[in-house]
Amino acid sequence: MSKFDDWGSRLARAARVGPHGIAQRLAARLYRSTGARDLEFHLAVDDILTDIPQTLSVPSVRPAGGTPLTVGWVMSPPTPGSGGHTTLFRMIQGLEARGHRCVVFVYDKHGVGLRALTSMVRRSWPGVRAVLRDARAGIDAVDAVVASSWETAHVVVTHGRVPMRRLYFIQDYEPYFYGHGAEYELAAMTYRLPLRRVALGEMLGEMLRREGHACDVIPFGCDSAAYAPPSPPVPRSGIVFFSRPDVARRGYPIARAALELFHREHPDQQVHVYGSPPVGLRVPHTFHGRLSAAQLNALYGRTISGLAMSFSNITLVAEEMLAAGNIPVVNDLELAHLVLPNPHVVWAEPTAGALARALGRVVSTADPEPRARAAAASVVGRSWQPTIDALLDTIEEEVYGA
Repeated sequence: MSKFDDWGSRLARAARVGPHGIAQRLAARLYRSTGARDLEFHLAVDDILTDIPQTLSVPSVRPAGGTPLTVGWVMSPPTPGSGGHTTLFRMIQGLEARGHRCVVFVYDKHGVGLRALTSMVRRSWPGVRAVLRDARAGIDAVDAVVASSWETAHVVVTHGRVPMRRLYFIQDYEPYFYGHGAEYELAAMTYRLPLRRVALGEMLGEMLRREGHACDVIPFGCDSAAYAPPSPPVPRSGIVFFSRPDVARRGYPIARAALELFHREHPDQQVHVYGSPPVGLRVPHTFHGRLSAAQLNALYGRTISGLAMSFSNITLVAEEMLAAGNIPVVNDLELAHLVLPNPHVVWAEPTAGALARALGRVVSTADPEPRARAAAASVVGRSWQPTIDALLDTIEEEVYGA
């Protein structure tokens, strides 16, 4: 091929992809050449465990039952609207309500701006009184510490060297966040650490038990008080989708294809998207951005169905949709039924065609309102309190002794 042919081919390709495609390719080249991928790896090299310790130091004497405790929680920097952090702060508020003191040890390999972070936490979770500290400065002066993700499980061991009780609150099967490589194995090894494992929901509990890891299982919660059908009822139409293209476990490429198939068969049904901006979604849609619980409730309350995707644990979105009378279509996983045995959930094989057909069946109901009322009634009274109580009992038992 001559130079002229080569340049002609490049120009033709550039014309096909357009300015946006050219920008994407330049960004991808810079991403690879600058090693920007390392920014997505959230552990500093020195904080990666190189071996699995058989034991970790614990206090020689247990405090008397009922003594107020100081409990540390190790987490990544919280962000407003984060479901995982919201669950953690619910647990922290529960401990504080029992008279215990909490310390949040924030881990970020790039450094932590504690003043700004503390201000944000006070605004976003105003009921939380916990003090924020930098985990890399050392995890100490606590009776117990709770890891909240695979990275923080490494940090609990590398920076929590003084005697304390150690637990691991597991909200997702985190090896599934990655392809089977180094990050997968670094996440999987944390389930073999000598930490007391506490799994959120039977799905995770059974996954860990099948691998030979003993664990406590606490129930999945739902804030049904924040979600309810509109009163009086409003006409329902359309579907809703929680978009996270940047999070592999949310199955975005499958969901995007499903929405395109759905729109082809049901062009009269509006598609509502919230969360992160959808990438390459080739259907007319309304993007709502990040929404508060009240805004979400209003959106769920006027739509018929929604796509609730997750591959590492059941998603909180499914029950929140139900509480507002929206019928969730959920990717079917064997163990997910243990967590969400609700008859109004529509399970579908995780293929674009199966998900699109399931959405289509739901929106084709002649009168969606009776089903919406029944779905909402099925979760009335559900809350996070049983989850909070179970985790708090486990922490107290670990520190005080059985």
